[in-house]
Amino acid sequence: MDSALTDLIRISNVTGKDSTLVQGGGGNTSVKTADGTYMYIKASGTALKDMNRKRGWRRLRLDAVLSVIKDPSLAALEAHKREPEVVNRLLLACDDDVAGAARPSVESHLHAFLDRYVIHLHPLVVAAHVNAKGGKPQIEKLFRTEKFPPLWVPYTDPGFMLARRIARLVEKYRKEFGRTPAVMFLQKHGLFVTAGTPDAALKLVRKVIRTCSSKLKTPRPRKIKSPAESDIAAAKSAIAGAVRQATRRSLPVTYYPNNEAVAAFMSREDAARLLATPALNPDELVYANGSAMWLEECDVKTISRKLKSLISKGQKPAAAFIVKGLGLFVAADKKTSPVIAEITGCSLLIRMYATKLGGILALSRRQQDFINNWESEAFRKKLASEKK
Repeated sequence: MDSALTDLIRISNVTGKDSTLVQGGGGNTSVKTADGTYMYIKASGTALKDMNRKRGWRRLRLDAVLSVIKDPSLAALEAHKREPEVVNRLLLACDDDVAGAARPSVESHLHAFLDRYVIHLHPLVVAAHVNAKGGKPQIEKLFRTEKFPPLWVPYTDPGFMLARRIARLVEKYRKEFGRTPAVMFLQKHGLFVTAGTPDAALKLVRKVIRTCSSKLKTPRPRKIKSPAESDIAAAKSAIAGAVRQATRRSLPVTYYPNNEAVAAFMSREDAARLLATPALNPDELVYANGSAMWLEECDVKTISRKLKSLISKGQKPAAAFIVKGLGLFVAADKKTSPVIAEITGCSLLIRMYATKLGGILALSRRQQDFINNWESEAFRKKLASEKK
C-alpha cells in the first residue's frame, strides 16, 4: 500500500474518532504523493473514523485537479451548472481501482494547492469563534505572537467559489510571508491545517485546539430531575403527531437522554432566543434541517403550528426538538437520527460559547438557499441515510 494512503488513513482515524473535532461524518483529509503526481483524499459521505485501506478514499491526478481551479470558464457559469461540472471533472481526475460510486471530496480542488498533508475539521472550540460576531478579532488576539499567523477566510459559498477565493488568499499570503498558511479559519465553517508531514499536521491540530480553548469556559449543566417515562412517551407522541400533521410524513421520534450540552442549554434563560437563530453551518442545515426547535409546551397543536410556520417561510421543518425539562428529541429515520443528535448537541455548545464572543453569527437566508440547492450536500445526506 502506498505510504501516502497509509498516512491518510492514520490522520483520518486519529482525528475522526474525536467528536469534539468533527461531527456527523463531516471534515476531510488529503495526502499528496512524494513525487507530486497524485493526491489521496477522503471520499464524500465517508466518516474519517471509518476510512480503511479498502474504502473511504479516492486517488486523483493532481494536475487534473489543479486544472479545475485554474479554469476561468467555470467561474462564469451559474452555480446550478458550475457545481455539477466540477463534480464531474473531479471524478474524471480519479485514477485508482476503487469499486463503487465513491466520489472524491467536493473540496478536492481546495486541497490541491495546499501543503502535502491537509486536515479539515469542525472542532467545537473553533466553531465557537468562526460562528461568533467577535470571532475574528479574538482569533487574531489568541495567535498574535505567531510568526506566521493563521489565515482568516470570510464566509464564501462552498464548492468552486470557496476554493477559488482561498486560492487567491493563499497566493496573497505567500507573497507576504513566503510560505503557505499552516492554519486557516473558515468563517461559519471550520478549520484547515496543512503541513509537510503527518505528525506536523496532527501537532498543529492539537495546538489550535489548545489555543482556542484557552479562553473558553465549558458550560456547566445544572442537575435536572430525571423525567418520568410517561412524560417522555407523551412528548415523543406529540412530536410524531405534529410532524405527521405538518409534513404528511410518519417519522420515528428518538429521545436522547443524559446529554450535558442539552442540560446546560435548558438551564439558560435565553435558550429560546439562542435557538431562534438560523443554522450555524452547512452540516446543521443539511442534516438537522437547521436549528433545533425550542418547546416549552409539548403538544401536537403547538408543535404543528411552529413546523407549518417554518414551511410557509420556505424553510425546512425542524428535525430536532429541545423540550424544556425533558431534553433532546429527534424526528428522523433511524440511520440519520444519531447524526442529527450529535450535530444538535454540538450546535447548542457553539451557541453558548458564541454569546461570550459578541453573539451568534449564523447562515444568512441567501447562504441557506445556496446550500439547500447544492447537489453535493444532497448527495452527502443521501449517503448518510443509506448507511447500515
